Amino acid sequence: MTETLQPPARQTTADTPVFAVQGLWKVFGPRPERIPADPELAALPPAELRERTGCTAAVRDVSFDVRKGEVFVVMGLSGSGKSTLVRCLTRLVEPTAGAIAIDGEDVRAMDRARLRALRRHRAAMVFQHFGLLPHRTVLDNVAYGLEIQGVGKARRREKAAEMVAKVGLEGMEHRRPGQLSGGQRQRVGLARALAVDPEVLLFDEPFSALDPLIRRDMQEEVIRLHREEGRTMVFITHDLQEALKLGDRIALMRDGRIVQLGTPEEIVGSPADDYVRAFVRDVPREQVLTVRTAMRPAAADEAGTGPAVRPDATVAEAIEAVARAGAPARVMDQGRCLGVVDSDALLEVVAGTAPREAA
Repeated sequence: MTETLQPPARQTTADTPVFAVQGLWKVFGPRPERIPADPELAALPPAELRERTGCTAAVRDVSFDVRKGEVFVVMGLSGSGKSTLVRCLTRLVEPTAGAIAIDGEDVRAMDRARLRALRRHRAAMVFQHFGLLPHRTVLDNVAYGLEIQGVGKARRREKAAEMVAKVGLEGMEHRRPGQLSGGQRQRVGLARALAVDPEVLLFDEPFSALDPLIRRDMQEEVIRLHREEGRTMVFITHDLQEALKLGDRIALMRDGRIVQLGTPEEIVGSPADDYVRAFVRDVPREQVLTVRTAMRPAAADEAGTGPAVRPDATVAEAIEAVARAGAPARVMDQGRCLGVVDSDALLEVVAGTAPREAA
């Protein structure tokens, strides 16, 4: 009989993170547990740690929360530890030390049955390599997770057809993976993850092998799905533009550590160190920073006239509004004027010479 273990009811509040990670380590090599337990070894640079112990610390003392409904992006170059980190969240890779909780439940304390329920019902993974079954149709590939859950054939095919339509593949239900483009196969993988109705979607560099135009389409698809469903997402990428486009918050990793965690605006506008500064150097600031970075108090004759922009409007949007009107733009929130932005202040932001608004 197919197991259909469901997650038990959990006592959570609106403030309970979907994932809470504290002091997480993943060390590969002999006697890995000694590394996080020894402050001297834990502080060694990667090359020296390998030389002295034969161990590699892929994830080093990482802590963060993932809030309900947000897109949390983990970004870093190859070897930074980001893919190992996302696999630790559901123990596809077993952590060496630290704490992981989902909705307040201890992931590291889960037995095999609870862990299967976590992976089948609560957290679905979308991988870079699609992992589709070549002998199955699109519809049956999408329904596969529901089949594993023990859902009846009629119901799982009905649900699969709904997800196929949701990701824009309607009319392709009976094709096989070999008859699809790379972008279409990735949509099948996304539909398969959505079909089990997980609380959180985990993306491990899902679009890195796609052509640029197809990749952009898939990014837009993720944005659309998030806007429609508000589902929590953890997205792994090595691409800064992708991280800035998708993320509500970004954790930038280097050598297994998080070197900065913040909103796209914070990452670009206030880099934590020279490494982050170099990373974001070529980012068009006006596409990321909002008008709050250029806002000043409105003079008496400015509060009631001029074009209006939202507080979350980008500097680029405000530049267009100011240029068209030939006058400062008002920053409006629910009918209230928060301040104004003028051409001089906006250009200072673009040039990187404007002081940042205090957090």
